[in-house]
Amino acid sequence: MFFDMGAISQDEMEPLIVAFAPWIKQLIEKNEYVAWLIHAGDDLVASGGVYLRDLGPGPGCLKVGRWAHIANVYTVLAHRRRGLARRMMGEALRWCATRSIDQVTLTASGEGRRLYESLGFVGTEDMKLVSKKT
Repeated sequence: MFFDMGAISQDEMEPLIVAFAPWIKQLIEKNEYVAWLIHAGDDLVASGGVYLRDLGPGPGCLKVGRWAHIANVYTVLAHRRRGLARRMMGEALRWCATRSIDQVTLTASGEGRRLYESLGFVGTEDMKLVSKKT
């Protein structure tokens, strides 16, 4: 996904997978990550997941609650433009709604932005501090 977006090089893919695996495993073990996988026959063609975090009070939500971040939304190039990402997003948003999640966020690629906007997501004022890679 990150390679296709141009966010990492081919050389950075394996180190990212190695760093990602224990983090996601820990979230799964704590029931703080759920994923949806779409197959065409034996091939995995689309996926996406949600991980949970605690949310402190802020504008629009004055209670302590749960924050869901949708991540790892990806469709294999040959299967794009068939509604698979929309289907996966629908499942993720229903899952969040049935659990009374207080806030749902995601980080949109340029290619995915129109889909997310059509589902009601809006741009925010978030910024990030970019640190040196380790």
